[in-house]
Amino acid sequence: MPLHAVRRPKPEPHLRASRFGGQAPGPKRDALLRAAIDVFAERGYFNAQVADVARAAGVAAGTVYLYFRSKDDLLISIFERGMREALAETKEAIDGLDDPGERLRRIARLHLARLGRDRNLAVVFQVELRQSTKFMERFSSTLLRDYLGLLRDAVADGQRSGLFRADVKPTLAAKALFGALDEMATNWILSKRRYALDADADAIVDLFVDGVTARKRAR
Repeated sequence: MPLHAVRRPKPEPHLRASRFGGQAPGPKRDALLRAAIDVFAERGYFNAQVADVARAAGVAAGTVYLYFRSKDDLLISIFERGMREALAETKEAIDGLDDPGERLRRIARLHLARLGRDRNLAVVFQVELRQSTKFMERFSSTLLRDYLGLLRDAVADGQRSGLFRADVKPTLAAKALFGALDEMATNWILSKRRYALDADADAIVDLFVDGVTARKRAR
């Protein structure tokens, strides 16, 4: 049914809180996104239906289409909102930090802590978003690029100050560190053991920094 043909339903009762979230819902669009995160994580993106999301949110199926064009739009919106929040939080956390190494540590801690406090969101980001080449190509060229830029800038600043090796491409180094954090998050999801995901953030950055530290030339 075309979007313009969907009749706007009468205001419904407040959406119930997601059984995974445990908190009172916010605006209806945010509540639908929360329900989509939980449903996609539990059922898998390709197995889930828009009707499942509506049911989890406690609304009629047609209500979803007042806010999102399709199931794909729900997934894209989850990614875009998550990345915008991550960018804003990270930029605020590193604002005024001159030490490149400390900036990398701060970014790593926030990255893992953000995923560690919401397992369903981590499942969507680490697993469900990667099921489609179409999605991955779109995501890699948008907000993710800006996020990687924060890591790249820290590396480049470290090179200019003589802290990091000058023969390492900043973009390559940024992708390598992001890859390490990404793998830690995926392992955390798959592990049967429950532990704090961000507990190893400093160790990962220390290992990375030791690999890009400027080497003293032999006389």
